[in-house]
Amino acid sequence: MSDVHLFAPYLQRWSVEVAGDPFSTHTSDLLPVRLTGAGPGRPAMIKITRSLDEQIGGQVLQWWGGEGAARVYARDEDTGTLLMERAIGSRHLLRMALEGEDDAATANICYVIGQLHAQRCSAPTDQLQSLGQFFRSLAPMAQQEGGLMAECAMVADALLSEPREQVVLHGDAHHSNILDFGGRGWLAIDPKCVIGERYYDYANVLCNPDLKTCTDPLRFARQLDLVTGVGGLECQRLLRWVMAQAALSAAWFLEDGGRPQGEKQLAVARLAQLALR
Repeated sequence: MSDVHLFAPYLQRWSVEVAGDPFSTHTSDLLPVRLTGAGPGRPAMIKITRSLDEQIGGQVLQWWGGEGAARVYARDEDTGTLLMERAIGSRHLLRMALEGEDDAATANICYVIGQLHAQRCSAPTDQLQSLGQFFRSLAPMAQQEGGLMAECAMVADALLSEPREQVVLHGDAHHSNILDFGGRGWLAIDPKCVIGERYYDYANVLCNPDLKTCTDPLRFARQLDLVTGVGGLECQRLLRWVMAQAALSAAWFLEDGGRPQGEKQLAVARLAQLALR
């Protein structure tokens, strides 16, 4: 549990008042607040992060300018601390997906991804990492594990060597990183700091390990059609990106000792592999 005193300097600087209890994630401390200056009463969140990648992600969030993403009202240049728009809606995409609205949840994520990938007038931060750097965990784990993971690593290498349609990516566009902001609709939070081919974000939608149904072949085929249609994507290339992304996710789980979760991600990769034949 975070201590509210941690946020005291920002409460005064940004003219906000506490609107809830502080809480922590593994990288950040957060406090629900309300604006009291411009836009009085507007719900907001202070986010103090301990991660450099999260700080750069905050710059990405600010650069998106509230289009498809939560607005950033203020950012501390030295610490990367954010004063950002707070989600107030009651809907949740993961719950929708598990309770009979899977297609609607997937479509909403894809619409948001499309907004995030739209061109902006200004250049993004120069601190973004390439998608190749983002994939650095895959090769050593593929060498260790062999089999399907090694095949996925070769697919990833081929995709990364001939990138298309480069955009600033969200990098983690799953059901719990796109929230209900009431009248503003569905908006993204917590981007990574990565730039690369736009297909990667859409592949991530099909690999969410929090969905028990992600390894269901019938569900996979239906969602594949939906993602390709809404995103305007080539099915074969998306399937290759699913193999790459699922294997990368599996590698991350294996690094953390989570073999059951890693095997689940490789099961998604196998579905994509079979669909390519």
